[in-house]
Amino acid sequence: MLRSFCLLAMAALAGATLQPSPAEAQQSFSRAVRIVVPYAPGGTSDILARLIAPKLQEEIGQAVVVENKPGGSGNIGADAVAKAAKDGHSLLLLDVGTLALAPSLFPDLTFDPQKDLAPVGMVMFAPYVLAVNPSVPAKTTGELVSYAKANPGKLAVANSGIGGMNHVTPVRIAKGLGIEWKNVPYRGGAAASRAVVSGESQVIFNGVTATMPFVKNKQLVGLAVSGPARLKAAPDLPTFAEAKLPAGDAGTWQGLMVTAGSPPELVARLDTALRKILAMPDIATKIEDLGGTVKADGPAAFRTWFAENVKMLGEVVRENGIKGE
Repeated sequence: MLRSFCLLAMAALAGATLQPSPAEAQQSFSRAVRIVVPYAPGGTSDILARLIAPKLQEEIGQAVVVENKPGGSGNIGADAVAKAAKDGHSLLLLDVGTLALAPSLFPDLTFDPQKDLAPVGMVMFAPYVLAVNPSVPAKTTGELVSYAKANPGKLAVANSGIGGMNHVTPVRIAKGLGIEWKNVPYRGGAAASRAVVSGESQVIFNGVTATMPFVKNKQLVGLAVSGPARLKAAPDLPTFAEAKLPAGDAGTWQGLMVTAGSPPELVARLDTALRKILAMPDIATKIEDLGGTVKADGPAAFRTWFAENVKMLGEVVRENGIKGE
């Protein structure tokens, strides 16, 4: 009996040591975590989510699934996370520049991005390439601006849809330079690119990955690239700043968010895990393959960036009478 009692005591003690402490329990995920991507599969946000998900699963010890919820310019998926349980188990990965536009574009928006969603961390920045159809008599941005000023309203700028970042970017540039061109919406970036290649439209501001193949094939003429540095793949293209173009910060800003009000301990754990994942060489390489660079900014820097962009982009939308669709 003494031997049995000792065995039971040892088992009880072992079981007790396996139980998480209250502090550890507060930092633990209790079930599968979902990453909502508010766009169709195959886009940049979807690719990033599927890169991050298995790594995040290893870090938090729970299954991580990617769920596509397209529609409403990304607002349907964002709304789902904004209204999810405040337990840190619903995440949102998207182009946060587009999300920053939403409050001013959609007066009937069913959620407040700044109040109902909380930043976890930035993930990636990918610049826009300014390119033109070869028929446009411009081989530099200076020549393009001169031509646009001499021919107001003649150039058509293709974009992936009204109210998107590559619609707002040429609006900002036209206002800053005092030029006039037509903004023509298409059903997505691929359709917009095809329109400029065919000559139906003449100018495009679009992501590096989607645009540079056309430039390399001489179907488009690249003039400049947004962002802080020239592209390694195209070092001859000047930056917007070098070309004296406004909107040098334009591009795809991908970020990870969580339902506001989620436990701070879980948000902090997600932040730590995301920074670790983005520091992995294989992840950085794959992000470079998408034409981007890692942006491992944490919640505080992300929150500041987002607030500034909601304000700045809202002013552009109101001043130019842009309406969402």
